[in-house]
Amino acid sequence: MTVVSARLAITAELAAMLYPLSTLALGPILIGQGHYVRRVTPSLPEPEGERDGVIGAGPELRLLIVGDSAAAGVGVPSQSEALAGRLAAQLGRRFRLQWRLLAETGRTSGDVVRALAQEPEACFDVALVSIGVNDVTGRTRDRQWLKHLDELSGQLAERFSVSHTLFTAIPPMHLFPALPQPLRWYLGLRARQLNGLLEDFCRHRAGTRFLSVGFPPEPGYMAADGFHPGADAYRVWAEHSATVICELTQTTAP
Repeated sequence: MTVVSARLAITAELAAMLYPLSTLALGPILIGQGHYVRRVTPSLPEPEGERDGVIGAGPELRLLIVGDSAAAGVGVPSQSEALAGRLAAQLGRRFRLQWRLLAETGRTSGDVVRALAQEPEACFDVALVSIGVNDVTGRTRDRQWLKHLDELSGQLAERFSVSHTLFTAIPPMHLFPALPQPLRWYLGLRARQLNGLLEDFCRHRAGTRFLSVGFPPEPGYMAADGFHPGADAYRVWAEHSATVICELTQTTAP
């Protein structure tokens, strides 16, 4: 276990102890703040642009991106500035990339499992998954979270022929400017706890990898709503993802 992983594990363990106590102690305040945030936070649309395509030249690579509003690119006006477009451009420098985006605002891990079950079977080499924020706000339980991770990994491997599934870590919600305190601290606590479970799941599940992206805690990395990634965050996310995907496919990063 790396130093970073050890710190995450310790943080997740502490979060597991603090979360239920905080729920009881701060319940009325958190509920009130949650209603307030939903009322005043602007609702940003999903960006315009293609959600599938073929780009580049070289070895064949088939990429599937699935998940929530961050995977869908909320926070920027065009898919070319979002995760899918930026990642396709990066990988297209090395591969003949066939890519597809299956993501929608508001989806929890369970929603993604159910949405994938409705899709026809297909073949991809790598899947990049973005889930968790809506599981934090929707209070998905630990057992449900792990069940959904197992079902999602199974579907991707069995119905979509995916060899490598990258689960992106839940972002640091304790830094989201849209959230007032103590709600920001509380949701960040739960995000760290679910991340700990996710990292442990990936450590023991063949074909999966925990993808931790270090976003600088700067305003420019957040969208106008203070809740979604901004253009710089999508750029960093795509660059990091491309590097890992190239390593997994035994090529050099673009």
